[in-house]
Formats: sequence, structure tokens, C-alpha cells
Amino acid sequence: MPETAKAAPRRTGPANLKAMAAQEIRRRVFSGQLRAGAKIDQEALADELGISKLPIREALITLDHEGVVEHIARRGAFVAQLTRDDIRDHYRVFGLVSGLAAERAAKNLSPASLQALEDLADRMEQEPDRAELERLNFEFHRRINHASGSRRLVSILAILVKTVSHGFYEAHPDWPDKAADDHRRILRALSSRSGARARTLVEKHFADGSERAVALLERQGFWAN
Repeated sequence: MPETAKAAPRRTGPANLKAMAAQEIRRRVFSGQLRAGAKIDQEALADELGISKLPIREALITLDHEGVVEHIARRGAFVAQLTRDDIRDHYRVFGLVSGLAAERAAKNLSPASLQALEDLADRMEQEPDRAELERLNFEFHRRINHASGSRRLVSILAILVKTVSHGFYEAHPDWPDKAADDHRRILRALSSRSGARARTLVEKHFADGSERAVALLERQGFWAN
């Protein structure tokens, strides 16, 4: 089912407001709520989020640079005509860098850090709330990324994570079970210090997510004429 609109909480600071608005627009695009070619009503969105139009405009400029939004002179901002491969690339690039981080992490993770990842995986398998699952999933991957010991990779991933839509667990009802299986396989590879295996599994994890994202948009008629 399509995600329903969610009013985001008020935040202080122009940078936070811009980031909040950009993330909400991404969520609506990648959940199929906003379809290709749809005009983005800046005034209505500002009212829904309880903010001024300035951070909305700034967010749309950011999204234009990402290729998610297209500005048309004297007409406004529209959802870009994204292709299926655009969606796949969106997730797979993130997966490639995350996979490299996992390969490095396999050599660096301490027994205590591995146990912390196991504990997170346990909590995710028992957590019914999709929003909390999203948070735990972020923490699971964040710990692996930081264990890479590469400031450059962590820096790149910090940029990439801003361009990946949140709400994946809510938009894809079958994803929690699939993700749980993937996480256990990744953990086994990390525990056995198999960097190449961990890298392959993480890349596939994100690639599989990209196919689910494409399938969801297909069901929502994202590419319908």
C-alpha cells in the first residue's frame, strides 16, 4: 500500500528544516506517493510540515542536484522522470560503498563489537514497530561502517545516507524477514573474518532492496502514462 503522509516534527535551525523537508520529499517519491512528473506543491507541503516555504525551496534545490526533482522555468518543481535503473542505481551505489566498509570491518571488529551487532539483530527480530526497526537497522549498518576504520568511507556514507529514503520498513511489509536473514548472513561473515564474503552480502542486501523499491513503484503506477 502507499505510505500515508506523515507530518514531520518541528525542528529548529534552517539546515535541519531543509534536511527534514528534503527527506520527506524523498520519502514520498520513493514510496510512490509522489509520481514521476507530478508538480510539488510547495505551499501545501510547507503547511503540512509546519515550516516556511524557504526551507522547502532550498530542499528542492538539493533534490534537483540529486536528480530526484526537476525545476522547469516559470512552472515550478516536478518529480523527475526517474527510470527503473535510476532507482536501482540509487540503492546500489550506497550498497557498493557499504560493502567496502563491511570488508574492512571484518578485520577490525572486536568480540564486544560483534556481540553488540548480534544484540541489535536479536532486537530487530523481536521488534514489532516499523519505525523502531528502521532506527535499529540504521544503527546496525552504522556500527559496521564505522568499524571499517576508514574516515573517508564513513564520510562518503554520511553523504549517501542522506539521499536514501527512510521508511523502507514501513513501505515494504515483507522486508523485515528478508533483512533479518541478510543480517544474520552478514554477521556470520564478519564473525569468521571473511571480508570478501561480507562485502558481497552487503552489496546484495542493498541490490535486493533496490528491486523491492522498483517493484513497489511499479505497483503504485509510478511509470504509468
